Amino acid sequence: MNVRTLLLVSAGALTALGAVGALQKEYKSGVVWPEPAVVTPGKNPGDAPSDATVLFDGKDLSKWQGGEKWEVRDGYAVVKGGDITTKDSFGDYQLHVEFATPEEVKGNGQGRGNSGVFLANRYEVQVLDSFDNKTYFDGQCGSLYKQTPPMVNVCRKPGEWQTYDIVFTAPRFDEQAKEVKVLKPGYVTLIHNGAVVQNHFELQGNTYYDRPASYQKHPLKQPIRLQNHGNPVKFRNIWIREIKPLEGKKPEGK
Repeated sequence: MNVRTLLLVSAGALTALGAVGALQKEYKSGVVWPEPAVVTPGKNPGDAPSDATVLFDGKDLSKWQGGEKWEVRDGYAVVKGGDITTKDSFGDYQLHVEFATPEEVKGNGQGRGNSGVFLANRYEVQVLDSFDNKTYFDGQCGSLYKQTPPMVNVCRKPGEWQTYDIVFTAPRFDEQAKEVKVLKPGYVTLIHNGAVVQNHFELQGNTYYDRPASYQKHPLKQPIRLQNHGNPVKFRNIWIREIKPLEGKKPEGK
């Protein structure tokens, strides 16, 4: 086949494809969607969007029960004196947390830079200095404690600021059942320092150290807890966005 013939064949094929395209009919689901709300993103990466609730802005911990026990200075809070929990409760949400494990390295394993972010006050996302620090994998930084390790270890060096971006879907329970009946388990997606380390992980239940995870019935909305595990871990720039999927109006009969 010479070049002229090849060009003619190609042109014919394109014409045929164009004709098929012209005969195609656009698919329409018939669902009537509400217009998505306009949200202004933060000025810099990690800044709170316009619809977020700022839980800690570096000035005070007034939105936290027990916040007076921790030390606030230079735009961050240092873990001291016990756990703290948000005064408000939340259901399904996106949570941004920045933390830094102590620059001065002391201890090893679970005794080094240990803290935790407890979703619904009971499901722990582990905070730990896992930079060149061996421990059991389902207890290292980025793990769902005692349930699953992170897919990768992306910890920064001790003293450097790190980010957690967490998407949490709360479990649903049968409120009428006398026993604990889970209608829908909880799920966690975790992005640590820009890398996905948990991808829509199905929670197995409450976090325990000495026994398997298991669910206990609780209200949809619960506080968030930051853990004191005896190490002076720092926290800053904490904000949350409650999330709810858009609900479209389906066509009648569907």
